[in-house]
Amino acid sequence: MASPTSSVITLHINGEKFTLPVDHRTTLLDALRERLTLTGTKKGCDQGQCGACTVLLDGRRAVACLQLAVAAEGREITTIEGVAEGDRLHPVQQAFLELDGYQCGYCTPGQICSAIGVLREHAEGLPSAVTDDIRPEAGPPPLTPAEIRERMSGNLCRCGAYVAIVEAVARAAADGDRTAAVTESEEAVA
Repeated sequence: MASPTSSVITLHINGEKFTLPVDHRTTLLDALRERLTLTGTKKGCDQGQCGACTVLLDGRRAVACLQLAVAAEGREITTIEGVAEGDRLHPVQQAFLELDGYQCGYCTPGQICSAIGVLREHAEGLPSAVTDDIRPEAGPPPLTPAEIRERMSGNLCRCGAYVAIVEAVARAAADGDRTAAVTESEEAVA
């Protein structure tokens, strides 16, 4: 039986359901790492400052160290372990690998999850602090290095791999644009 300060929750993580008892104060980060052994999500500052623990909640970026596990119940959680499709890397993972968007690798899972969220936000036309035209009808702004840097600014890299990270995000965006164009042209022919 659950006490007034704990509950049994079900978390939907990477397409699977996990049921576990948790203290109401347990962060999503601690539930992932300590209770479910999903250790790809890293604990950096434990204060929401570094982005090492970034995961996707319902497709949006979130720092797991500030998210309570009980508040994540019923939401779709994607960790670094869930972004690839089998043996096929996610385009962001592939770009990070090809362009050395990592050094020690500690921040890389959070950087990749954040980049996936960034590309989704950009595709939806959401502006950043450096977006010139924020009118909805203007559509997504050009994904310039300045846009990428601003959008990724919540993720710190102690090794300083920022140049390669920006290049990797840009490549993943370009690869996604090419894939979408091919899909659209194939649909038009059919």
